[in-house]
Amino acid sequence: MNPGEGSAEQMISRALIIVEEAEYLDEKGAWNLVVRRSQEAVELALKAALCWARIEVPRIHDVGPVLKQHADRYPAPFRSRILHLASISRQLRAEREISFYGDEQSGMGPEGLYTREDASEALSKAREVLSACQNLMEAVEVGH
Repeated sequence: MNPGEGSAEQMISRALIIVEEAEYLDEKGAWNLVVRRSQEAVELALKAALCWARIEVPRIHDVGPVLKQHADRYPAPFRSRILHLASISRQLRAEREISFYGDEQSGMGPEGLYTREDASEALSKAREVLSACQNLMEAVEVGH
């Protein structure tokens, strides 16, 4: 774990707050920011899963490959979803900078790049990853 990241539970709490921010931004029609916050929530939730398994949390935005590398450290229900969760992480990671700064090649600002459907899909994926990681955290209480 890196300094300042905190415990797995703290990371999940922050990810929950970020999803709430994304929901607020969705209501405001700020589709690009919904995509950005969704990526941030996915990143934090998956880093919490790494922390849960006592795996060094890398300072990168897409930790999916690290999850896949250490899949054997997780209980079967979570392990069975790792490929899908890693795919979501990779997809949203690809949108991280563009959703905030725009597309340099086309010269289009971030507000013009995303639709309601893009935002809805990103938010849905963030909720899915967060739910999977919350369920993993609950496995701690049952007996990791």
